Amino acid sequence: MITQAEIDEFVLNGARIYIPHVSLDCAIFGYHEQQLKLLLIKHKAVDGWCLPGGYIKRTEKLADAAARNVKERTGVDGLFLQQFKTFGDPNRVKFEEIDEQLWYRIMGVKITKDNWLIDQTISVGFYAITDFSRTVLEPGFLAVECAWFDIDALPKLEFDHDEMVREALHTMRIQLYHYPIGYNMLPGKFTLSEIHALYQTMLGKKLDVSNFTKKLIALGLLKKLDEKRSIGAHRSPHLYSFVKERYEEALNEGIVLS
Repeated sequence: MITQAEIDEFVLNGARIYIPHVSLDCAIFGYHEQQLKLLLIKHKAVDGWCLPGGYIKRTEKLADAAARNVKERTGVDGLFLQQFKTFGDPNRVKFEEIDEQLWYRIMGVKITKDNWLIDQTISVGFYAITDFSRTVLEPGFLAVECAWFDIDALPKLEFDHDEMVREALHTMRIQLYHYPIGYNMLPGKFTLSEIHALYQTMLGKKLDVSNFTKKLIALGLLKKLDEKRSIGAHRSPHLYSFVKERYEEALNEGIVLS
């Protein structure tokens, strides 16, 4: 539990540790059993929902800051994480609308217009993918709530985060044709129909099951196991697993699935 003294130190002296005027926002997509969701938070001093984000420590790389932020919100480490766009339009965050008295009542520390948090800020967008059933959500000390929303039933977001989500979703779906996902999204052993359902849900479009799975096998990403899963009378599909070395190679170098 963060103390009031720690909140005071962040608000008043955070620029000693974090880079001012540059932040990051993370579109964290969650998949489970053919459902696609997005993680949103509600800040203490903001009425609506927005993407989770944070500042970059002066001592850390940008990608490390994004990975830290994602882990702090989900409790999951080592997720598939990609930078997708930088947002820096003037007035993307309207600081003049901040209610200083409300902020003080909620945060317990006064904030003034010359504070390091109050200025035009450039935000670097990242997206991540996880199995939302395995997450343990933590809103963080600046937020009151953190929750998963169905991708097709999102509320209107604060700031320019509606644009961020559109860009993140578009980029993620393009890049899914070039990166094999699923190592942390599926059980260690899975059927071809399960990995097909994963990609089909993430892409939001129909995929030919035969051609798609044949391509994965031809690329050496999957290996057929001497095991089957019984799912009903006369239905026992073979189980498969990822070839970890080939999977990691494809993540680093990219592939073409389409």
